[in-house]
Amino acid sequence: MEIRCALPQDIRELLHCLKMKSKYAVLLVFVISLVIIEKENNFISRVSDKLKQSPQPLAEANSTEVSPAPAKNSSLASLQELDAAFSQLRSHLYNITLQLAGDGDPGPRRHVLLMATTRTGSSFVGEFFNQQGSIFYLFEPLWHVEKTVTFLPGGASAVGSALVYRDVLKQLLLCDLYILENFISPVPEGHLTPFLFRRGSSHSLCEEPVCTPSTKKVFEKYYCKNRRCGPLNITLAAEACRRKQHVALKTVRIRQLEFLQPLVEDPRLDLRIIQLVRDPRAVLASRMVAFSGKYETWKRWASEGEAPLREEEVQRLRGNCESIRVSAELGLRRPRWLRGRYMLVRYEDVARAPLQKAREMFRFAGLPLTQQVEEWIGKNTQAPRDGNGVYSTCKNSSEQFDKWRFSMPFKLAQVVQDACAPAMQLFGYKLASSPAALANRSFSLLEEAQPAWVT
Repeated sequence: MEIRCALPQDIRELLHCLKMKSKYAVLLVFVISLVIIEKENNFISRVSDKLKQSPQPLAEANSTEVSPAPAKNSSLASLQELDAAFSQLRSHLYNITLQLAGDGDPGPRRHVLLMATTRTGSSFVGEFFNQQGSIFYLFEPLWHVEKTVTFLPGGASAVGSALVYRDVLKQLLLCDLYILENFISPVPEGHLTPFLFRRGSSHSLCEEPVCTPSTKKVFEKYYCKNRRCGPLNITLAAEACRRKQHVALKTVRIRQLEFLQPLVEDPRLDLRIIQLVRDPRAVLASRMVAFSGKYETWKRWASEGEAPLREEEVQRLRGNCESIRVSAELGLRRPRWLRGRYMLVRYEDVARAPLQKAREMFRFAGLPLTQQVEEWIGKNTQAPRDGNGVYSTCKNSSEQFDKWRFSMPFKLAQVVQDACAPAMQLFGYKLASSPAALANRSFSLLEEAQPAWVT
């Protein structure tokens, strides 16, 4: 009777707790409930066993005749019903927990940040995570922050931008996509926008139910590549993010690794940071093609030698290399807060052995590498030579990663080597001593990757 009286109160308390929106509160209730249920089940089992094993009269025990089945004991029936009720409640709690924790595998939720700079192959590497069906992937969402927020010139600008980027990044990793509404222009109306940068580069934003029917007379500046969708509903996107098991984000707009410590230590996140680097000579050569207008001085100086190369241009190059080197050195020192959370990857290693490096990155992040990802890598790293656009993620990777060597003037390579020598030494990029060495394919400009880079 005591159990009967206690049951309604327990259920009321559990239902009250289940109304809490927090996933972690429900998970806590689930664990506590399982403990209580297990104890109650053990008690019920002991009582049931004793009732079933009640001593019978000696004459009946020695009798060879089959006795008629005794009438069902009302107390035993009640206990059995109570046992079934507890089992049903436990199953119900488990199902709710699975729904709130994410569809499919109820394992730990991972958060992956691919941290790079422009023209380092980050779009290509980001596709590894975009192709994994259980990952909610975002492509350069901090682009909106950079275009909206204006920082004062000076040393404080880098710190101020890093803090803003970090806070926005935290909300995005927690699936609070509404934070972007403060930076998207024009401002979304009713949580709808056709202006999310490169929406089509995220499968999660172009699949149902996020992909709503297209709307006539609505100009989609950033649209899905393989299907027609209406304006992005940020509410549906946030719900899709919460349903996915993991979250991954690619950005080239935050370089200071030390500013990410609060994210790494946030108990709501299980953050893994992959820093992608590339030979700075190759990066400059690629930028001169992709961002031609910004590198006119470099191009004229390299080809004609007429326009002098301004010192501030060289200083900017040196500053970029140093910021990358400082972050990498911090990660490779393995401070306590970053231990097991940081991995350094060279684009050249990915280009030479994409599947192997993908396996290493997924293993580091604690994620399964699915057959879909493997098939995408096989298909998109053996592209024909005429299919390698500036922004393409489909490349013959083994032939492309050092193609810059045969088009870059040696004097331009020398400038990069002088400005970026400390970073190049850290990442294992060899210096070319002559034009012949630069253009000689048999002379490798790449040292072997260090095992210490994979933490």
